Amino acid sequence: METKPMHCDIETGICEIPVTRENSEDTNIAATRKPIKLLYFTDPICSSCWGIDPQLKKMALEYGAYFEVEYRMGGLLQSWETYGGRDVNGPKSVARHWEEAGAHYEMPIDGDLWLEDPLPSSYPPSIAFKAAQLQGQEKAGKFLRRIKEMVFLEKKNIARWENLALAAEQAGLNVVQFKADSEGKAVALFQKDLALARQLGVRGFPTIFVTDAEDNRILVYGSRPYEYYEQALLQLHPKAKKQEYDKVYTSLFGKYSTLTTREYAVVAGMKTTEAEAHLQELHAAGKIGKYASKNGALWMKL
Repeated sequence: METKPMHCDIETGICEIPVTRENSEDTNIAATRKPIKLLYFTDPICSSCWGIDPQLKKMALEYGAYFEVEYRMGGLLQSWETYGGRDVNGPKSVARHWEEAGAHYEMPIDGDLWLEDPLPSSYPPSIAFKAAQLQGQEKAGKFLRRIKEMVFLEKKNIARWENLALAAEQAGLNVVQFKADSEGKAVALFQKDLALARQLGVRGFPTIFVTDAEDNRILVYGSRPYEYYEQALLQLHPKAKKQEYDKVYTSLFGKYSTLTTREYAVVAGMKTTEAEAHLQELHAAGKIGKYASKNGALWMKL
């Protein structure tokens, strides 16, 4: 069966790209300083990837001493012309899906973006992320988070340069260098990511290869419960010990400057309804900030 672009299946938790007939050639994944690497193929507009952010945040808090994440861009939407045809309904179909995905993952997603200012491609923000990486992984992580907030909650078209430049500035990047790299080095780096995805047979997102120093790999494909990621790490590194961490809101917002209600619920060990009430109380007391979107809030450190 032909894979449809921008088709993110809620039941499987996967945003798929067209199947390629190129050979799935093996490639060596280099060892890292930490014993485990999460080689993570994603895309800035992948709703299923947004859906696993709560799990990955909890994973970092409990097992962050043992792993690091290497982000690779996978190229979910090259262009509507490329994907056009009778089986593709265009941006309107994505709008409907995003509304459904947000409800399923309990993560705020506003599908109206695809009705008001649809992205022509996810390649510009993907290339921009590669440019951000050239200025350091920490800043690149902040940049990726920011453009995801923009696209999922704020209905901002992150294919537009002005939005990418704003996100770069907010992430602490040198915007002049960022622009130069976006038009230069980052283009080739993005193509390398696409080539690696083809070599490893990546068919959709999120795709995470949990990898150790001997290049043993466990594939976690699609949006999965927390235990899948935890068990994959423990299978490759049985000596890993779950770390206790402070679940007080000041500590959690000290680690993550912004959190959705679902993210806070997962890392604080609460039910989503309990987290919602708690966050509302904190906001009413002036202890945290809030950005209200159509389908949920983003809470932030003040």
